[in-house]
Formats: sequence, structure tokens, C-alpha cells
Amino acid sequence: MTCVMVIVHYTAVETSVIGWRGQHTLVEQSLSFNPKKTLQELDTLADSETKNRDVVLKLYDALRSRDVESVHKTLTPDLDYWFHGPPPHQFLMRTLTGVSPPFQFSPLSVVSFGSTVIAEGCDAATSISWIHAWTVSHGVITQVREYSNTSLTVTRIGGNVVSAGRSAAEIKPSHCPSVWESKFSGRAGKSVPGLVLAI
Repeated sequence: MTCVMVIVHYTAVETSVIGWRGQHTLVEQSLSFNPKKTLQELDTLADSETKNRDVVLKLYDALRSRDVESVHKTLTPDLDYWFHGPPPHQFLMRTLTGVSPPFQFSPLSVVSFGSTVIAEGCDAATSISWIHAWTVSHGVITQVREYSNTSLTVTRIGGNVVSAGRSAAEIKPSHCPSVWESKFSGRAGKSVPGLVLAI
């Protein structure tokens, strides 16, 4: 059973609105707290995160069974791929393109944060750790960031509102809480670079 505690604090928010005839006006709107609506939104978010996680797990199953048709259905044709790590460790790209024998990806941990799904694992000898940060949109994977022998911390950014007349340079830095940290990158007993992924 998972327990989720949510603290919601609504205040007046300044938003910019384009008027009917293109006139630019500022509107200040007060948001009210509705516990029933908030719980529904949390249920919708949890359902979406579960579906996104399932899409990624389906991809790993397809890769493991070498089901090319399922892989193609799960990935967008113009997949955005990004890699960090030693160049010889681009195992996901090699597996997806069929350049070399496939690497066996068996995730030891899979978590979701909205449209981002993080999967982490290591090879059988625990000498190579890997992390994949997948972006899922409408049931299809559109982006992946592959990290090899890298420590990753995921932080959540958001909630800053810029008032009219303030420049971006005047925005006060906000606290970016860490929501996830890799666990397997240190298993090889060696020091690895650390990166932060902001979502």
C-alpha cells in the first residue's frame, strides 16, 4: 500500500491573457481549494504514471524477446536519443539499431514522474550500470536519455510565476527537490560522474 501526502497551498496567481482582439491584459485570478477535485487530479496523475510505466516495461519485454514489431509500436519513428557515458557503452542505441548483439536490459528499478519514466539496472557482473530516462506521450515513447556508469539525481522544477515588469534575471532561485537518485551506479566499486536531470 502506498501512502501519498499532498500539501496544497493556493494563492492568487498572476496570469497573462491575450484578449479577444489581441489586446494584452493581466488578469489576477484566485484559485480555490476543492479536496474532491484535487483527489481526482491525483488519481488521474497516478493512473497516467502507471500507464507510462507500463509502456516502458512493455518495451523492455519486447527488447528481451526481440519482438521488433512491438518495439516499433512502442517507440516514435523519430525517437530523440541522448547518451552520457563511455562511448563503447551505448548499448541501448546498438540494441535498437541492431548494430551488435543486444545487451540484456533487466530493470532493477522503474519509477514514474508524470511523463518521465526512470529505469535503472546493471549487467550480470555489476561492472556496468545503466539508467534510462524515458519520455512517454500518448502511450508512445518519444525520448530517451541513456546514462552508463553515471550517478543520476532527478529533481523537479516548477511553480515559479514571473510578475509583469520583471526580467528573467530577477527571478529568485527556487528549491529544486530531489525526487530520485540512482542506486546501482556505485556497485562497480569505482567513482562515476554525477549528473542532475531536471523534470
